[in-house]
Amino acid sequence: MKKRDFNTWLLGFRDSIADYGYYIDFNKVHRNVAGIKVALNILNSLIGSKNIAEDFKILIRKYPEVLQCIPLLLAVRAKEIYCQDENGGHLYQFDIRKYSTDRDTCCAQYVYFMEHTGLFDLLENHIINNLVDYVTGVETGLDSNGRKNRGGHLMENVVERFIQKAGFIKEVNYFKEIYIHQITDKWQIDLSAISNQGKMEKRFDFVVKTPHMIYGIETNFYGSGGSKLNETARSYKTLAWETEGIKGFTFVWFTDGKGWTSARHNLEETFDVMQHIYNIKDLENGIMNEVFK
Repeated sequence: MKKRDFNTWLLGFRDSIADYGYYIDFNKVHRNVAGIKVALNILNSLIGSKNIAEDFKILIRKYPEVLQCIPLLLAVRAKEIYCQDENGGHLYQFDIRKYSTDRDTCCAQYVYFMEHTGLFDLLENHIINNLVDYVTGVETGLDSNGRKNRGGHLMENVVERFIQKAGFIKEVNYFKEIYIHQITDKWQIDLSAISNQGKMEKRFDFVVKTPHMIYGIETNFYGSGGSKLNETARSYKTLAWETEGIKGFTFVWFTDGKGWTSARHNLEETFDVMQHIYNIKDLENGIMNEVFK
């Protein structure tokens, strides 16, 4: 493999790797709404009520399960909510196993909650027309908060697709999130050089097994800079050195993201000493078939 130019390589880094499922997981949204759809439709009977407090009391006595939906109407994922005002504080329970609706005081507390959170106004004055549609919107908003978690796995997903495209099969000749001790047990290879003589338990994002080599793979993507990038570059540089002397094992790092621009010097130091460091452009150009033989 011919020597590569670092500056040219870095120019190919991407601003983003967001895929089509990154922004909203609509399957999850619809599953969550479907789980409470019946209760929401029961609550729909309160929309436009002329005597909403009394209607609500009757409703929760007859169908106490509707209370489980209330937190979600406030865009809260919880089974209990604490509120306080000049009249004191109260912990409201929305877990059906923990509340009783057979007492007037209990019903009155929920009425107070609905009034003072503005939920009665939302229902009574036709601000919304259908709670199923409303909650679908709430779930969509809440799911957008999960983008950070999904983003953390995007590079893994990209790399895994290329591993599969190269012909490798999960749990046959490639493995996901596998620890050093598992690699040692599975293939009887001594990895004590990278585990501090067995005192440190490292996990690789992927391991690819070919007839003559075990490849330990790390993946990451950095859309923005920060001190973590310098630390990552240094630690992977050390890991590359430590694995050089292990017969039958090769360390491979797939990384990308414009965030590396702020840590380019540390990355370049690693690039200069590490043979198997690649970006997404390398993946698209077929590097998998060149490396994993």
